[in-house]
Amino acid sequence: MHDLKEVQKKIYPPMVEGKHTFATVSDEIGDITLKKKTPFHWFIGFGIAFLIAQALLMTITYLLAKGIGIWGNNQPIGWAFDIINFVWWIGIGHAGTLISAILLLLNQKWRTSINRFAEAMTLFAVACAGMFPLLHTGRPWLAYWMLPYPNVMGMWQNFRSPLMWDVFAVSTYATVSALFWYVGLIPDLATLRDRAKNPFFKFVYGLLSMGWRGSARHWHRYEIAYLILAGLSTPLVLSVHSIVSFDFSVSQLPGWHATIFPPYFVAGAIFAGFAMVLILCIPLRHWYKMQDFITKTHLIYMGKVMLATGLIVVYGYFMEAFFGWYSENQYESYMIQNRIWTGPYWFMYWLLIFCNGISIQFLWFKRFRESEFWLFVISVIVSVGMWLERFVIIVTSLHRDFLPANWAMYSPTMFDWSMFLGTIGFFFTLIYLFVRFLPIISIFEVRTLLPDAHVEDHGHAHEHVGDEATA
Repeated sequence: MHDLKEVQKKIYPPMVEGKHTFATVSDEIGDITLKKKTPFHWFIGFGIAFLIAQALLMTITYLLAKGIGIWGNNQPIGWAFDIINFVWWIGIGHAGTLISAILLLLNQKWRTSINRFAEAMTLFAVACAGMFPLLHTGRPWLAYWMLPYPNVMGMWQNFRSPLMWDVFAVSTYATVSALFWYVGLIPDLATLRDRAKNPFFKFVYGLLSMGWRGSARHWHRYEIAYLILAGLSTPLVLSVHSIVSFDFSVSQLPGWHATIFPPYFVAGAIFAGFAMVLILCIPLRHWYKMQDFITKTHLIYMGKVMLATGLIVVYGYFMEAFFGWYSENQYESYMIQNRIWTGPYWFMYWLLIFCNGISIQFLWFKRFRESEFWLFVISVIVSVGMWLERFVIIVTSLHRDFLPANWAMYSPTMFDWSMFLGTIGFFFTLIYLFVRFLPIISIFEVRTLLPDAHVEDHGHAHEHVGDEATA
């Protein structure tokens, strides 16, 4: 109880001041979906995102008709924008699972207000990521061949192929993340069901809430299932991006063949993921007047996590350069020299260092960690920097390999860009739909942090039965 009061005082001061009760928390969060008129800025944002997403649809249509030759892939740069964007999107999805699973197991209460849309962000980012390797195969309609099923062709998968590792890692990650997100939504869907006036929405939320009544038996089973899924999700945070890094590190190519890649990629994924959480969190906080639930303490903590993981990533950059020098391998040494100083893409490397290494140094200072404007700006810069990191790792390692006769330059085509920008539009389209039709903050978890969480309040009976069971 003492710990709970400390959390309330530090993270949720408006609640300690008695500003909110069970009913007001349900009203302020639930009414965004049920009662409040959809704000005009929602229609503008959704319209722009949906319009950009059409570029993705048109590009995929043309790609299926013409083949992947419309992209800028060449020899030796066989992996280009598609794999760059695949790794970037998978990385963005990691913060949601970290916030939801690992911080839940560590009993970090500050995750409560940000875990819901962070989990949604994870699902939408994985959906965007999965498109790229699927389309990169050239014949996506035969993708089911990668699944180990008995078949009359006598064909079996090559489990030594990194592509197969990605299939199982990403599909497992997407499945567990979706279950974790949906199970966490069930109590709030029941709240929306009981508050909805529209018969259609009442039916839909009732169907999705799976008969939830908030009884002690329901809460007991819910908490067991939620903890099991959190336990399954936690190793996935570490394993999925480690397996993605194996796509590179198991090769013999200079710039890829490095043992530091798994922890380096995991730290980079959490770094990019928290940057995207802040990019989403700060505007939502203002547009929907959520300052009482997403407080400055949340922003400060996320800034600190971003600084810590960013420093790990910067350490990885130094280690890459150190390996190239210390190995005394002529190919590794040339790769580092080509990447940093003399190669045609040197400016991309130094832009990457500015975005991921220099910009985050401002987070050492309290005034920048507490400033929404600077946190948002730094998060955007970091997102750009993490995309540049994937570009540098893939293109500068491939475009000059062992034989000078194989050397070539890489230039993305308009279809590379339309595919990438289209997935950004698709991602934000899904985010806007989520914000409109589902609670962006976990109602029942916020209510457990109220000072009167153990006291019966007036309102909806099923909510208080649930809260008392949780308490």
